Amino acid sequence: MDALNQTRVTQFVFLGLTDNWVLEILFFMAFSVMYVLTLLGNILIMVTIVFTPRLHIPMYFFLSNLSFIDICHSSVTVPKMLEGLLLERKTISFDNCIAQLFFLHLFACAEIFLLTVMAYDRYVAICVPLHYPNVMDMRVCVQLVFALWLGGTIHSLVQTFLTIRLPYCGPNVIDSYFCDVPPVIKLACTDTYLTGMLIVSNSGTISLFCFLALVTSYMVILVSLRKQSAEGRRKALSTCSAHFMVVALFFGPCIFLYTHPDTNFSSDKVVSVFYTMVTPVLNPLIYTLRNEEVKNAMKRLRQRQVFSMKSCT
Repeated sequence: MDALNQTRVTQFVFLGLTDNWVLEILFFMAFSVMYVLTLLGNILIMVTIVFTPRLHIPMYFFLSNLSFIDICHSSVTVPKMLEGLLLERKTISFDNCIAQLFFLHLFACAEIFLLTVMAYDRYVAICVPLHYPNVMDMRVCVQLVFALWLGGTIHSLVQTFLTIRLPYCGPNVIDSYFCDVPPVIKLACTDTYLTGMLIVSNSGTISLFCFLALVTSYMVILVSLRKQSAEGRRKALSTCSAHFMVVALFFGPCIFLYTHPDTNFSSDKVVSVFYTMVTPVLNPLIYTLRNEEVKNAMKRLRQRQVFSMKSCT
């Protein structure tokens, strides 16, 4: 054990997205804008829902939680990536690397479970509307959110344990711009095949199972829409299509990254950028542009703020 501690690496070095300084500056500017938009867009959704009583229903309660998770998820990796784009040597301490992959998997898994819960919410609302108030009251919603955070924590603890139990004595270069389990365990000074398979069975199974559950729920919803009125079908399709777009944007990269143990990290960096950067900034746009209630609530909130400012002056 003493020998292991003496040879254990104390920091990792990221290769980053590119070694071309011109591209790094362009990436820094583009990703900085995207990160700011992610923060502002998701905070705007949360504030709108909190200060609009008519939006205090399960669907928007889950949407506000999704916005919170998107802020946390992007904040785990993006600030460190932006810092690395300005530095020639991109490093992270061993402890910070482990913390980063822990929170990365915590928020990613919480989002997977939340998207599944949101699909269940839409299924109950559309397929059994008479039972919806009893099945999805706020007490149940809070319990579901607590359960998804608990599930995300357990999943993340398992992933972190599988990573830190391995010996790391060099090399210490990670072919990525953030710490994730697959590229980190590749640097372990031992055979990681079994660990890699455990990671696939954990992350990959969760992603695939939840995605299949989502697809099944939407198939049932589409079948049940035949009995709805034209206006009911239009409203249900608008809500469900927005949600399914978010699901596809998030689950696609996750399933690609975590369902195969033999990974090409260079090509996977592009996919990682998509689900750590692009998806969180698109979610507010998808839900606001396609949701009249949210857009109207934002307009009323803005008008109320304008009127309150005029009264103060």
